[in-house]
Amino acid sequence: MTDGALNQFLGTEPAGGNISFASLLGTQTISLRELHRRAGRVARWLLNRGVRPGDRIGILGANSLDWVLLDLAALRLKVETAGFEPGKFSPTNELADRYGVTLMFTDQPTYSPRNIPMSDVTVHSRRKDLEGAPLPPARWEPKDVTSIKFTSGSTGEPKGLGATAGSVDSSLSAVQEIFEHGPGDNLFVFLPLSLLQQRYWIYSALLHGHDVTVSTHEAAFFAMPRVRPTVVMGVPAFYEAARRQIETRMRRAGGSQTPHQIAGTVFGNRIRYLWTGSAPAAPSTLSFFTTAGLPIYEGYGLNEACIVTKNHPKAHRAGSVGQALSGKDVLIGEDGVISVRSEHPVNDHYAYAKAGDSEKVFGPDGTVRTGDVGYLDEDGFLFIRGRADDVIVLDNGKKVVVRPVEDRMKSDPAIAECVLFCPGQTELVAVVSPASVPADLDAIASCLARTNTALSADEHISRVVVADPPFSIENGLLTSQYKPRRQNILDAYYQAVHNPKEGIDVS
Repeated sequence: MTDGALNQFLGTEPAGGNISFASLLGTQTISLRELHRRAGRVARWLLNRGVRPGDRIGILGANSLDWVLLDLAALRLKVETAGFEPGKFSPTNELADRYGVTLMFTDQPTYSPRNIPMSDVTVHSRRKDLEGAPLPPARWEPKDVTSIKFTSGSTGEPKGLGATAGSVDSSLSAVQEIFEHGPGDNLFVFLPLSLLQQRYWIYSALLHGHDVTVSTHEAAFFAMPRVRPTVVMGVPAFYEAARRQIETRMRRAGGSQTPHQIAGTVFGNRIRYLWTGSAPAAPSTLSFFTTAGLPIYEGYGLNEACIVTKNHPKAHRAGSVGQALSGKDVLIGEDGVISVRSEHPVNDHYAYAKAGDSEKVFGPDGTVRTGDVGYLDEDGFLFIRGRADDVIVLDNGKKVVVRPVEDRMKSDPAIAECVLFCPGQTELVAVVSPASVPADLDAIASCLARTNTALSADEHISRVVVADPPFSIENGLLTSQYKPRRQNILDAYYQAVHNPKEGIDVS
């Protein structure tokens, strides 16, 4: 990189491309040139409100044009953003004080005079009197923090991490190197923009002139056939839901359409590839889409190290999460735990966390101890076995790595998610989220029997508790990235997990 990607797209008006915002009510599209102009007006409005380089603004709201304009305006001023996820945070004075924000923007009802409705942003972005005046020069250096991002918070209070401009630039450059996004592409984004990586695809559009569509997880399946993306950025649970839709439509079609044709009715008919990560994907789901003519590429990353490895069209190995991206080194310790060294680290400490948390994760040079266990093959492809702390120790001293067992259960079409627990250290009990309502109990029982037949005696699951209702973001049992919240699930089903008479058993 000669000049950082952020400095490149902030300093010049885009040559082409559009950004769309797709909701259940319809789709709004504007050119990237217009987006750039409107972000400049919002930046001048922020200056008029007293925001200055080095300050921090908070954004707490659903994905929208206002969200994007605020983020780009802050970058234009060298102002940090703190992206707060709705449902995880509330727009209180205490929140603003805790995270040191000068102004808080939200789309939620609020009685605090310090909070500004996000709808005001659109109004000021159209003001012609905010055009023309030059903005103060703003240049992002590699170690400057652009945004505070938060861990998914599957357990405990989310940790806050300052993401450096160098880490953003490095990721944008490495992804472009392997996927070559450009005019004709339309990248579909529906996870919350409070997750910094989701904003990368907007930055990529401004850099490389492709289209980008921003939606929400509620509207994603409604929007895709209309906007016809070429690339979809999703998590495994999303693709498992898409697979179930396609399989249902295939049964209804009775062989009159190919899987590829039916997949086109779900995703639109222009898919170049599908991107997945954040959580392990079931091999059967990956195989399903590849066989249907929609290549899907799994990768690996985490907040503390950003995107680390990725399968892609030029280098792909089934079962792996890909090879390391440019600027990343994957290190495997003697205990099998993965560490990541970056040319441009995200940071070398948490900005907001409990005492001692930073030292557990970050080395002095920013090297990140991930807590995941895995190995590299002879060609540098990374394979993940599970979490170092997701090992159950039975009362006989035997250790069970839970992920392979959970993955076997999840491979059945009747099961969307599976989480193992070990009450009393004597037996394994699975809490499963059914793929359909009502749950197919016979299929789940058959899956339990097949799984136990394939596993060692110590890995046998004695009982299955079927979640009712299924895990969801709304009921707090999935994170915004569709990862199971293990502690929340245990809390919700504690009695059933510990009661030997509850659930489907091996008999």
